[in-house]
Amino acid sequence: MKGSAMKGFNTLFYKELLRFYKVAFQTIFAPVVTALLYLLVFASTFKGRPDILPGVSYVAFLIPGLMMMSMIQNAFANSSSSLIQSKITGNLIFILLSPLSAFEFFLAFVGASIVRAFCVAVGVYVAAIFFVSLPIRHPVFLLLFGLLGSAGLGALGVVAGIWAERFDQLAGFQNFVVVPLSFLSGVFYSLRDLPPFWQTVSRLNPLLYMIDGFRYGFFGTSDVSPVLSLALVAAFCAGVSALAMALVGRGYRLRN
Repeated sequence: MKGSAMKGFNTLFYKELLRFYKVAFQTIFAPVVTALLYLLVFASTFKGRPDILPGVSYVAFLIPGLMMMSMIQNAFANSSSSLIQSKITGNLIFILLSPLSAFEFFLAFVGASIVRAFCVAVGVYVAAIFFVSLPIRHPVFLLLFGLLGSAGLGALGVVAGIWAERFDQLAGFQNFVVVPLSFLSGVFYSLRDLPPFWQTVSRLNPLLYMIDGFRYGFFGTSDVSPVLSLALVAAFCAGVSALAMALVGRGYRLRN
């Protein structure tokens, strides 16, 4: 039974990888182009402005934020869109009939979301280094924030995909929750540039710590202690993952 469950997990994970790989122009190339357009627009608009971080140009400052924002949005989109499509087309029943535990079901969807997120991030990085060179001062922090951030949003995508019963509900969740939080998380600005009230409000956004910590991995400078940010991002990831696995275990809106 254990071997068959592992085979089922491998098959589901492979299926999720193929799902976005077969349409890589849409799932990987398009997000990279979108991030580069943001980079070109903001870099040209704010050309010559004072450095936000000591010794770091605004163009260089933008790139880690755009990388992490792309990871966040694509990790969420991968798991959530897969689940809602499977529910609406009716093929989810075949996954539920397989000998998979809630953890294996969850891990397959989130694992594929992480892979897609990193593919997009690498694409943005490779394209961006033609504009400016980026140091990587703390690769361990870079990897941890990238992994936990994309896993947390992949898990949130599982929650949203389970909760939503129609595409418009899922689109509403993404447009009114994920996208605003990702744009208001310090991608284009530093927390220290905000008035005290908005600094306090921004600290309630878990995505702020993902982007700030990810940026620390490149430059070794951050608005928030990277250790504190890592702890908060890990707590967010663990909480959302626990919720997702609980919903999968109960079969909430999956067995109807």
